[in-house]
Amino acid sequence: MKSLVTLIAVLAMSSMASADFKLAYVDVQKAIEKSSSGKKAKDEMKKEAEKRNKELEKKKADIDKMREDIEKKRSVLAEEAFAKRAQDLQEEMQKFNQTAAKAQGELQKKEGDLLAPIVEKMKKVIERIAKEKGLSMVIQSNQNAQIVLYAAPETDITEDVIKSFDKEK
Repeated sequence: MKSLVTLIAVLAMSSMASADFKLAYVDVQKAIEKSSSGKKAKDEMKKEAEKRNKELEKKKADIDKMREDIEKKRSVLAEEAFAKRAQDLQEEMQKFNQTAAKAQGELQKKEGDLLAPIVEKMKKVIERIAKEKGLSMVIQSNQNAQIVLYAAPETDITEDVIKSFDKEK
């Protein structure tokens, strides 16, 4: 009997505690992508990627031309001359691959540099909104990672975050 009373008391207290607990979620990736700063960063990254791709495409075309030239002259070249040109082609391909990898790394670094201040500001906006709404906790969600399996639509504060983020400059 005593344990039943204790169990009822614990259940009553936990239900009262949960009444004060308010949870919401935000899709931070969506908020960044839809914010004016996020759109600007995305456009800047797109331009930079296009610029780098043009440079890489030109180098690749040069390598393809070099390969075609070697193949055309294969029958008239001495074995040593063919081997030398094939070696040169191999070295150019390695340089191209290194250049492409370096460009990819630089793009990722630039993206991180562009997004870091946006993410920091976004965290502050989320914290402020959570306090204004009296939320106990805000969890992150996004469409790709199924972190939140179900949530009532009114617990999604993503649009509030986007609006508030864009108001702050």
